[in-house]
Amino acid sequence: MTRKTLFQIIEPHQKGNAIEKAYDVFMFPTIIVSLIPLTTKSHTGIFMWLDFVSTVIFIIDYVLRLLTADYKLEKGKLSFLLYPFTFMALADLLCILPSLFLLNNSLRLFKILRMLRILRVFKFIRYSKNVQILTNVLKKQKDSLIIVGLLALGYIFISALIIFNVEPSTFPNFFDALYWATISLTTVGYGDIYAVSTTGKIITMISSFLGIAIVALPAGIITAGYMKEIKEL
Repeated sequence: MTRKTLFQIIEPHQKGNAIEKAYDVFMFPTIIVSLIPLTTKSHTGIFMWLDFVSTVIFIIDYVLRLLTADYKLEKGKLSFLLYPFTFMALADLLCILPSLFLLNNSLRLFKILRMLRILRVFKFIRYSKNVQILTNVLKKQKDSLIIVGLLALGYIFISALIIFNVEPSTFPNFFDALYWATISLTTVGYGDIYAVSTTGKIITMISSFLGIAIVALPAGIITAGYMKEIKEL
């Protein structure tokens, strides 16, 4: 089997032969199974074996992708050096390393590594068509989303400044004001910290109304981009 044929098998395709489709179908449930051990605190018995088997499969998949990196990046021998630093390659590596180091007896290290294994969810990006479409939308609408993000951050900061000076007794430090401004922007309102004066309540109402508009902007941008991508398929 040539490396090119191997690349065609492991690289997800919308249209491909039976072997290529079989590999995609095989990897998708493997990712799901690999997440099962994360639903329990136990790391023994069947959960340990599920993690072991899925990790071995991920290692093989990573090695095969590294060996065929020149077909993926099309930069000659330089591809083998660049591929490990691509987003998906880093995600793949971080999915593997935690399971390899779980033999360490440090409880603190165990918790950190266990958390990193959640990154296996990102492997769905490679095999889910809808996720790939959404990823393309985010890339194409990057500039617009950055502007909206900066607008939201600016609004949070200004709102925090206003409420911090209007109600100094309710908000003893600026971080509390930032926290209030953030949950007001997202209209969550946990109720653990809130304005008590009439002026503060008016500011809260204005902040909530404007927050709805700001939060709706990225949703509209992403939806419009998604529909455009669907039409272009």
